[in-house]
Amino acid sequence: MKTIDKRSDYELVQAYVSGEKKVFDTLVRRHQQKLYNYINSVVKDKDAADDIFQDTFIKVVNVLRGGTYREEGKFLQWIMRIAHNLIIDYFRKEQKIKYVRSNDEVDVFDMLGNFEDSQETRLIKKQIDRDLRNLVKQLPEEQRRVLIMRHYADMSFKEIAERTGVSINTALGRMRYALLNIRKMAEEKSLILSI
Repeated sequence: MKTIDKRSDYELVQAYVSGEKKVFDTLVRRHQQKLYNYINSVVKDKDAADDIFQDTFIKVVNVLRGGTYREEGKFLQWIMRIAHNLIIDYFRKEQKIKYVRSNDEVDVFDMLGNFEDSQETRLIKKQIDRDLRNLVKQLPEEQRRVLIMRHYADMSFKEIAERTGVSINTALGRMRYALLNIRKMAEEKSLILSI
């Protein structure tokens, strides 16, 4: 059997989930320098970086214990994503930027252009845009087409209905399901899609 230090991240995560609690220290030691340096380089505040670093690993533990972790890539990339989302939360609190969730009345697409472009806001917007585009790619074709026509081509629902050969109600329904699906996928992946 491999020593703890020789095991891959995947093996350590599986061991931790199976009850081998001591392996978690190895995961933290293995990635703490890179993770902390990333956090500190973005927030430029040691106390805030310490808090975000600690909150990242608290979230990691909660996800692993909750059994909701999915091995979709590398462990380091996953914890960096968690830290990145916590950094965005930190900047939101620091700047007291209004936090708006997409719902039936307010749409995250409408919020993307409404804030001054500080460095932090640009970072947040860039990440939201990247996350949003990745989620849009995962939608069913009909929903994706309507959403792209509406938000990226700025077409009216009447124009969308004519272009796709469906009724306005069908176009509206597809849009609604697209937004619901994006919201659901974002929650499952712990993505933040609003400023």
